[in-house]
Amino acid sequence: MGLLDRLFGRRTNTSPTSAEAPQSFQSKPRVQSSSPTFAIVDVETTGLSPRTDRIIELAVVHVDAHGRIVDEWTSRFNPEGPVGATHIHGITDADVANAPFFRDFAPTVASRLAGLPLAAHNAPFDLAFLQAEFGSAGWDVPALPSFCTLHASHHYMPNLDRRGLADCCWAAGIALEDAHSALGDARATAGLMSRYLAEGTGASVHPDLLLLPAQARTVAWPQGPSRPPTLRRRPAARPINSRPIRFTSSLPKQAPLIKQLTALSLLEVLDEGAPQGTTAYLETLLECLEDGELTASEAEQLTDLIATYGLSDADVAATHRAFILALAHRALDDGHVSKVERAELHALAELVGVPKAVVVETIKHADAARAARMSAGLQPLPDDWAHGEPLRVGDKVVFTGCDDAQRDRLEKRAEELGVRVVGGVSRMTAMLVTDGSFAGGKLAKATEVGTRVVHPDVFEVLLANLQPAVQGLQASEVPSVEFGRTDATAARFDVAVALPTASPAAVRAWAAQNGYVVGVRGRLPADVLVAFRNASLASTRPAATNAMMPDAHG
Repeated sequence: MGLLDRLFGRRTNTSPTSAEAPQSFQSKPRVQSSSPTFAIVDVETTGLSPRTDRIIELAVVHVDAHGRIVDEWTSRFNPEGPVGATHIHGITDADVANAPFFRDFAPTVASRLAGLPLAAHNAPFDLAFLQAEFGSAGWDVPALPSFCTLHASHHYMPNLDRRGLADCCWAAGIALEDAHSALGDARATAGLMSRYLAEGTGASVHPDLLLLPAQARTVAWPQGPSRPPTLRRRPAARPINSRPIRFTSSLPKQAPLIKQLTALSLLEVLDEGAPQGTTAYLETLLECLEDGELTASEAEQLTDLIATYGLSDADVAATHRAFILALAHRALDDGHVSKVERAELHALAELVGVPKAVVVETIKHADAARAARMSAGLQPLPDDWAHGEPLRVGDKVVFTGCDDAQRDRLEKRAEELGVRVVGGVSRMTAMLVTDGSFAGGKLAKATEVGTRVVHPDVFEVLLANLQPAVQGLQASEVPSVEFGRTDATAARFDVAVALPTASPAAVRAWAAQNGYVVGVRGRLPADVLVAFRNASLASTRPAATNAMMPDAHG
């Protein structure tokens, strides 16, 4: 399965034949009394490169100030060349053989967009293709005010693990019908906009949504082309070693670590140092690597996307390094890197231009930490434990505002024992260590996401009483347990017991049958995992032992 399969998914071709389907249409207005405030756009293309690929389907959905759909318009276009993989986007060469050229419809498209801010999910991608098509048609279209519902999802839904259109729609309760058709995706994006524009949804309306309409009215659109149209054709393949993405054929097929890419959270990669503005590129990179291979053609298209997203070489290098580190830590979760995992990490590092030494040092560090943990002989918590949730192997901790000498000593010891010291606070951070002498951005973020804040002296006690990681859960996802109660031993057993072995699909099926809301992919919520574990243990334990376990929802 290639890059386009991963990005757009396989679709059954349910499109009518070119003789049956109109090449463009405008539906009846949805809201008769409202005027358009935003133009939602979505494009289907022959590939991923705005430099060489073409739009074959475009939808423009007008919404009012409340996000309600006012009217819709869509058209297919003749790309003056092959449509690409029909089994992916569902459009055949015959479907567009008699379709208009974009240059012939440029005045119509311009009339649908002029005076309105544009919105799209992954807007830089859609706008880059629109600008390229207008440019080929001889139009000098200026920079257009735009709003990206993918980037805005950080504001409205900060805790999502992945941020594709399907992920955001699922989290917001928006129906996504006829996915990967231009009109279907534009309608779904309009649904997201209606949530983004609504008051009382748990997040304030993004400030750009209030400013963009006035900005769009000041943009002077050209009245027509200023030069003859030009035909863009795909050039010969060019060297791709100018960017740190290159092809290798050594990647193991169906390797275990590759299968974790669908569940890898963007937060994990951001925690390891990926710049905040790389979310859209990260989504693309993770999707295209899930099949375990990257062709030279796919790498070239990714290189073009890097330019589309405006990422510097330093941004890309930091993103690739963070990706490898995050994936490496997943391989190290069980304290051992298998031969297959080691080969896979090296192949992936080579694929994205991360030095081999980074992987070697990460694995070496993990082996040393594992040896330190074994020699330390971790002991159960004392019965009079009074410091709440303990620190666990694998927990992520952040330091700020501490005495330099004490901080250096604690950080070094924490890493020796397998506690991960990271640079930024997120909802996956177990605790922030600070003496309160500096109220900076890390403390503000910890307050925002509810990260536990502890004094260095308390952290030293927690470190001295380090507890094992909980198998099957990220350490930061372990539910808090009240350790001050009389039955402290039972409470410690409850959080330390390993989860029964089960596939994510089996856990999702059980959750759906028992009334839990779970997503279609990604990391399963901690409460669902704990409930599944408790239910599984309850079915195998004697009745007297079952009485010790908390309710499945607790």
